[in-house]
Amino acid sequence: MKSILITSALPYINGVKHLGNLIGSQLPSDVYARFMRALGFEVLFICATDEHGTPAELAAIEKNVPVGDFCKEMWSLQKEIADHFHISFDHFGRSSSQQNHNLTQHFASRLWENGFIEEIEEEQVYSLDDNRFLPDRYITGTCPACEYEKARGDQCENCTKQLNPTDLINPKSTISGSKSLEIRTTKHLFLKQSMLKDKLAKWLDTKEKWPLLTKSIAKKWLNAKEGLKDRAITRDLSWGIPVKKFGSIWPDFENKVFYVWFDAPIAYIAATKEWSDEHKLKESSWKRWWLTDQGAGEVSYVQFMAKDNIPFHTISFPATIFGSGENWKQVDFIKGFNWLLYEGGKFSTSEKRGIFMDKALDLYPADYWRWWLLANAPENSDTDFTWESFQSTINKDLADILGNFISRVSSFCVSKFGHRIPDNNQYGKLEKKTIRKIEAHYGNLIELMEGIEIRKSCNKLRSIWVIGNEYLQEAAPWSVFKENPEKSKMIIRFALNLINLYSLISEPFIPGTCKKIQDHFQFAKLKKFPENLSLFLDTLGSEHEISVPKILFPKITDEERSKYQQDFSGC
Repeated sequence: MKSILITSALPYINGVKHLGNLIGSQLPSDVYARFMRALGFEVLFICATDEHGTPAELAAIEKNVPVGDFCKEMWSLQKEIADHFHISFDHFGRSSSQQNHNLTQHFASRLWENGFIEEIEEEQVYSLDDNRFLPDRYITGTCPACEYEKARGDQCENCTKQLNPTDLINPKSTISGSKSLEIRTTKHLFLKQSMLKDKLAKWLDTKEKWPLLTKSIAKKWLNAKEGLKDRAITRDLSWGIPVKKFGSIWPDFENKVFYVWFDAPIAYIAATKEWSDEHKLKESSWKRWWLTDQGAGEVSYVQFMAKDNIPFHTISFPATIFGSGENWKQVDFIKGFNWLLYEGGKFSTSEKRGIFMDKALDLYPADYWRWWLLANAPENSDTDFTWESFQSTINKDLADILGNFISRVSSFCVSKFGHRIPDNNQYGKLEKKTIRKIEAHYGNLIELMEGIEIRKSCNKLRSIWVIGNEYLQEAAPWSVFKENPEKSKMIIRFALNLINLYSLISEPFIPGTCKKIQDHFQFAKLKKFPENLSLFLDTLGSEHEISVPKILFPKITDEERSKYQQDFSGC
């Protein structure tokens, strides 16, 4: 059995994420995980909160709570929200775990031992008013590359350029807003990525099937005009993983921690060990997913992330693994996503612009959001969320196509034949023709999902739903019933078997709805997709009792659309 390791980019801990974060990693990785499980593969789906770095400290300061308490609270909230969106993590860990402390310190020690870490004195911005150094997000200013005025000291959010605090134009302290800054000398550890450039280049050249977005960003960073830069892996912060070498405090680094970008990807491995420890499994249980000499050589490893995370996962994390000299599993495939925009602009917490995951669940069921986001996933370009598009897609795809089919079939069955599925299975030419049409689309759906083509998969699934409606319209059981009730029984039996199929193959996309369908119709909750559709569509018979579900997809009204459009437009 093929084993698939899936990791979703770690959501940052500083607040509730917006819909762009959802479609950028967690949601598509969940669909893929569910689909692969249903195809019979062994899947381990791992994620964790990214808890270190300046934003966590700043958010805790704003709330006037200890940063550790803040992170614990936000982990619980993010886990709860993910559960409500039906994200099927096998484990949702924390980058602040002891497992990640141990592994991060281990990797640093190995890199030092192998000559890939250097202690370097560098100039850094010091705030006289705050009486401290200002690493990465503790300082903001104008990006020297694109002139974006809210660039952070680690990276420009607008153009994704990697930055140092000293690069910023007109810098100021994020803590106090002070511009009373000066340059002072401090010492940091640097990962010598430049020494690993050739190895990284050869490795990237083997990834011919990676999406263009992923590979182009990786190549851009690798082949930058200024060359592949060595990167600091420590920061002047109090919250984070202590800088240790072979179990002891690293001399001259007593008051520093490892930089978040360094420890966060390692947390994928650590979260897998968390999973193993939580279930009291053997040490080999997590190592077989991550160490190639202990089983991971047979594992297919797939990562999901938005484009701003791609550089760290295609350059820095692989460099860490290569530099360790150990048999750690490298990623096989990275699915990168562009941005989700909101009504032509960016989501903004401060300006209350856009829909965040907690608020979304207050408005509509999770499957409404899942379906629209997946059907419009920003794979090849940025996608703009609009309320008009959301209303149109939900009302057409879910209400008019899938929901209407289920309602018409179940209502007619109960009204004419009672709550048991009719027992006539003498399928005719139209039914066999419909099966052949679905088989072709079904095969395409599997191919598309195996290739992680999210939007195309949604289109294909929608086409399968449409076939059911076309069949029902042509078969017309309501007309046939008047002269041939037995044939009408056969039509309805076939249509109910179609509903059973839909509830199974739609589950990766809209799992909450599919559970409702399976409960109302008492369908067996199968773990694996059928291999033979002809046999599967003859599964349900008269021994099976059904009930008519309430409206599965209430339509979004013009009044609702207009209200929410106004409510979330920003201040």
